[in-house]
Amino acid sequence: MSDDTNEKVLWFIAGAAIGSAVALLFAPQSGEQTRRLIGEQAEKGRDKLAESGRDLLERGRDLYGKGRQVAEEAAELFDQGRKLVDKTKS
Repeated sequence: MSDDTNEKVLWFIAGAAIGSAVALLFAPQSGEQTRRLIGEQAEKGRDKLAESGRDLLERGRDLYGKGRQVAEEAAELFDQGRKLVDKTKS
């Protein structure tokens, strides 16, 4: 997923959590039940957010590894090109 898509997903999750909390506040339940439900929803939201964060971190590490590999290959090609130029000068 792109950074823009990840950001949209996170905002969607945050909006859903806020919407759930507001809906619970206006629910015809006792205060104790409502507080319990809000706590449960907040915990679920935290878990989802933490999971998304772990996924993003893992993807970042993968991209870093791929970028590093590409940079190393580019450096090797550069060195090979420099050696060829040095040979042709000699």
